[in-house]
Amino acid sequence: MTDYPFEPFRIKVVEPIRLTNSRERASLLAAAGFNVFRLRSEDILIDLLTDSGTAAMSDNQWAGLMQGDEAYAGSRNYFYLQRVVQKIFGMPYFVPTHQGRAAETILFDLLLQPGQIVPNNMHFDTTEANVMVRQGLAWNLAIDEAWEPTVRHPFKGNSASYPPESISGCGPYR
Repeated sequence: MTDYPFEPFRIKVVEPIRLTNSRERASLLAAAGFNVFRLRSEDILIDLLTDSGTAAMSDNQWAGLMQGDEAYAGSRNYFYLQRVVQKIFGMPYFVPTHQGRAAETILFDLLLQPGQIVPNNMHFDTTEANVMVRQGLAWNLAIDEAWEPTVRHPFKGNSASYPPESISGCGPYR
């Protein structure tokens, strides 16, 4: 059995969770038509679908939230973010977004042309949808082991190394 290191933090939020057994999970999944987007969050013990930061927040994150300026316009938090972004990137304008998917939508609307290739080791499902809805080509270039759920590999996020002449034969799906 693999030994995992202890978590180097203390959880500051407590939320009761409901444990389900494998038979119940199989039944819930079947009732959802095997569509994980139709499952109810209270039926999920560990959410491996999202990358939206749904875990417990740290004490510093809660403190920042409590100190935030919630003004609709002109908030001090916006101007602080603007100064930091300009200092780091040297760009006079930016569009703050609440989540990466919203930022992708803006970026792809501005830059992605029909037929344009967007390579990645493995696109997140909504990123791939953002590319496809704009008629772009979302190419997943992951290593062979990434496509086999039962194969144990230390890191399936590696991109395959394809010679340039073979890239044209790669597509979004295997």
